[in-house]
Amino acid sequence: MRTALLAWDYPPSPSGLSTAAREIAESLVEAGAGVTVFTLDRTGLERIRGVTVSGLALAPASSLANLRVWGCAGHLAAPLAFRRAVLAAHDAAPFDLIEATNWYAPAALLAGRRDLPLVTRSSTPAAFTRAPAGSLRNGLDGWAADGLERRQARGSAGLIANTAAHAAVIARAYGLAGRQPEAVIGLSLPPEAAAAARSAAYPEAADPVRLLFVGRAEARKGFDALLDAIAILGAERAAGALPSFRLDLVGVPPGDLPVDLPEAARRHIQARGRIDGRALSSAYAEAHAVLAPSRYESFGLVYQEALAYGRPVVACAEDASARAFVGAPGAGPLAAAVTGPALADALRPLLTDPALRRAYRARALAAAGRFSRASLGRETLALYERAIAGARRG
Repeated sequence: MRTALLAWDYPPSPSGLSTAAREIAESLVEAGAGVTVFTLDRTGLERIRGVTVSGLALAPASSLANLRVWGCAGHLAAPLAFRRAVLAAHDAAPFDLIEATNWYAPAALLAGRRDLPLVTRSSTPAAFTRAPAGSLRNGLDGWAADGLERRQARGSAGLIANTAAHAAVIARAYGLAGRQPEAVIGLSLPPEAAAAARSAAYPEAADPVRLLFVGRAEARKGFDALLDAIAILGAERAAGALPSFRLDLVGVPPGDLPVDLPEAARRHIQARGRIDGRALSSAYAEAHAVLAPSRYESFGLVYQEALAYGRPVVACAEDASARAFVGAPGAGPLAAAVTGPALADALRPLLTDPALRRAYRARALAAAGRFSRASLGRETLALYERAIAGARRG
């Protein structure tokens, strides 16, 4: 089988979507498929670990680059670039199928073709990651993005979700009728990341207790509640009621911290911005616990990474993935709600009790390794075959 995979970026770009794209592509290659990744984060053609990577970065003065700045219409720039590149490559050496994420609909203009079926693997919809519109222009811009995502999902020959709960959310968000073949397929971790995690000892020194957050400074990630919790716990530390602690924010540059952040929180925080894979591995290895209080995750790569390192995870019961991957195996405490006080209540015992941290660590290690490249490749190809068969039947 020969597959085209559409990606916004690809490693070494350090994003969750990039990591997922690489795992999908390399798992398919290991399962015997031919894979070409089309990505907008570079130019040129290269071969990386058996995957052909075709860079489609828009030239600054090009018509599509200029289109991107035009409000609602700007969302068509990337789908147009992907469509042009994929069809040109398809004419030269036909693909059996295309796969793309739902996020901002890179394959919206390739959906619905019987000769080139599309499978959409859904991450979190764009609507879940945007701030409130705030203006008519922003509202219309969001409406356009959501419409393209809906068009792509409805025109897909097959759908993949990371969890069953996520599949139900996607069906409601896009108004899907349930006619397409579907599968629930979990994502694997990169082999080198899994190997580094297995070899990482738990830190013996606990002064300060080191906490880690990996993600963006957005409401969906519970960042507001996280800062409120650190302010609460920071005040308790100042009163002598807690041991010293430090929170590393990976993916959050210093400029994303609120200007009115209380000093009780600020003195415990280091905002590190985006870092490379080696630095991220070190951050996990040095952490005593990982804070991931998301309101919603389509899968929660950070949960899987933290479990692989055997780090207790402080998550939130509002997120179905947290309940499944953290709460069910007892790999960490779940805050009852995404609020500062609830998160502080969940985290406080971990700060004061080393034995509790090690108990959670043991359960985290036991829960790790649930998803592999072998299962990812095998289950993805099985869904591809169903999607192709359905498209041929019309």
